Amino acid sequence: MKRMTRHERFAATLARRPVDRPASWLGMPTTEALPALLMHFGVSDMEGLKRKLGDDIWPVDVPYRHPPANHIACAFDFAKDIGDYEHRTLTNPGWFENTTDPAAVADFPWPDPREHMQAAECRDAVLAAPADFVRMGVMWSANFQDACAAFGMENALMTMLVEPEMFQAVYDRITGFYLEANRIFYEATHGELQAVLLGNDFGSQTGLMLSPEHIRDMVMPGIRQLIAQAHDYDLKVIYHSCGAVADIIPDLIAAGADAIHPIQARAAGMQPERLKRDFGESVAFCGGVDAQELLVNGAPAEIGAAVKSLREVFPTGLVISPSHEAVLPDIPPENIEALFEAANIQL
Repeated sequence: MKRMTRHERFAATLARRPVDRPASWLGMPTTEALPALLMHFGVSDMEGLKRKLGDDIWPVDVPYRHPPANHIACAFDFAKDIGDYEHRTLTNPGWFENTTDPAAVADFPWPDPREHMQAAECRDAVLAAPADFVRMGVMWSANFQDACAAFGMENALMTMLVEPEMFQAVYDRITGFYLEANRIFYEATHGELQAVLLGNDFGSQTGLMLSPEHIRDMVMPGIRQLIAQAHDYDLKVIYHSCGAVADIIPDLIAAGADAIHPIQARAAGMQPERLKRDFGESVAFCGGVDAQELLVNGAPAEIGAAVKSLREVFPTGLVISPSHEAVLPDIPPENIEALFEAANIQL
């Protein structure tokens, strides 16, 4: 087959059409992991690394300026008694932990994204990514996870059951924040961005954190809004959830997801063969190369064999990538090299 451009390959992969080789994505190496990768591949910067690998996707963070995090994924100061901000979790008690009156939602000091985002900075961030790569905005828009943080995880799930109007009021306010923040980013970058990464973590290693019915009834309406908004700007949506999420893949398909990330390879029910059989005619996937065990402890030949197997199951319809968006320093660079060598073999 004729060699495709990155844009052509990505579009064909998501449309489940024939490709010259699978589209691929390195993920996002952490600050601690990057030096070893640069040294191993003999390059000086991220662009050199991605070109050396044959990577197709360039993730772009949303410029959001609101201390202390200055990050769109940490826009809400919900956590109480956190001590070390950097190590807070969704289990910290949240602002609304003892609140049952939906009218009290207005008492929280909600940030206004228009005060913390600049259109010119958003556009500059996207234009800084090389145009021959598929530029993907890392929006996250983790409205469910943020709602959990707003109460504290256990309290949030209990509130969904016993005070659903209270949970819904907080969730809807968070969703509204992301719709406005994403609108600013999409307007500023329209025509220069090709895809976005949205997501919430719904799964554990063995199953969902809450019933499919609760996700379907209380969470999916907001997700549908966020996906539809991205589609209005001609953007492909890769929707992220770690864990065993097979039971809600039909709901993500119905919500409009173009691809589902990351196929957590060791999670229950997430076997590639099953996903291809049950959903391969309706949606694409991204991920699949186990980052919990295989990429960390496997030999390069084992990684190559795993990628070969994924390609046999998914001759198209799968963006080959580690099964976690963050590449951590415990993954040897030679295993990343083996992943891409196997992914880059032309058909």
